[in-house]
Amino acid sequence: MQTSSPATLPVTVWPARGRHAGPAAADVLRVNLQQLKDGAVVDDFLELKEEQAFEARWRVDGEVTVRARLTLRPEEAPRPGETPRPGARWVLVAEAEQPWQEDWASPVGMFWPLDPDAGWDHDTVADLRFREVNRLPEDDKDLRRLLRDCVRDSWAVHLVVHEAMTPDERGRRSLTGHLPPGLRHRVVEHRAAPHQFRAVNWALKEFDVEVPRGGAVVLPPLPPGHTGDEFSVRSVFLDGTRPTELVDAVTRFAGLPRPLPEGAEDAIAALRKQWRLLTAEEELVRQRELVAMYAEALEAMTKSRDLYREAAERANEALAAYREAGVEPPPRAPAEPPGSPLQQLTRTLERLKPRRPARDQDGTG
Repeated sequence: MQTSSPATLPVTVWPARGRHAGPAAADVLRVNLQQLKDGAVVDDFLELKEEQAFEARWRVDGEVTVRARLTLRPEEAPRPGETPRPGARWVLVAEAEQPWQEDWASPVGMFWPLDPDAGWDHDTVADLRFREVNRLPEDDKDLRRLLRDCVRDSWAVHLVVHEAMTPDERGRRSLTGHLPPGLRHRVVEHRAAPHQFRAVNWALKEFDVEVPRGGAVVLPPLPPGHTGDEFSVRSVFLDGTRPTELVDAVTRFAGLPRPLPEGAEDAIAALRKQWRLLTAEEELVRQRELVAMYAEALEAMTKSRDLYREAAERANEALAAYREAGVEPPPRAPAEPPGSPLQQLTRTLERLKPRRPARDQDGTG
């Protein structure tokens, strides 16, 4: 039995998923988007309150339009014995009119504020942080469990860096700040202390990758035909300088065809099929399409009506012939049986009625 190949991420799409740790996530988004619109950073935005979603549109390279949709979901219920925590999970999908370039501005910064203390930058796995160094657990079993969860459940690119020696203050800063703008908020950096070299490679053996002593490696999943050696770096100098080789490895990895993570297909479909933030030109095109569909349906209904009229005339002629011959005519069929073309066309017209979203009272969007 043949199995179909997994769907890959479209080259025009930029996906991210995370958790906002603070309260009132929608308020934070609303305020930040309004500020960016006032500053002409985004062209427009729309809040869809019934869907707990925000749409925004902006341009990159002066003329390439990007459309993005961020959806909020309540924080998952705590496990037995755990304390409930405030916050909300978010899914962000952006799509450009051209293949995505990693030197374009991060879509995260078009929705969330980029202040150092902003609460949006938590991964959904183990509460890891996007813009900070994440220390690997000391316990071997916890270490292995964490890396397994990162490989299987996270939408982010995960990078493991081994410290050859304890770094100073400059070396303790996250390396993700050196990445291109489009990658900074999609990469989670893990740090292994000098004494964890064997433990971390023991945990990584499950994924057929290995971190060099004092180096780094990007975690799977890897596309077919590629190995972990292609995305490992032998030496990373934690002295505050730009790790050029590491940046190159992460950028090459992010540019490869990648399978769609779980849930991404639905998010992309919502962006493409449920988009509400239309420009005046797009709204005009949409209304013209509706008019054309109405006209087509009306024409089909008119033809159907003429066919019914012709059939009725023939039935009357046949009935008259029966009566002249003195023969009892057969029982008449219903004039409009259930599921007739006329009924189907009527239902089609009902579906074609435009349903325009109600804009916020303050005129946002």
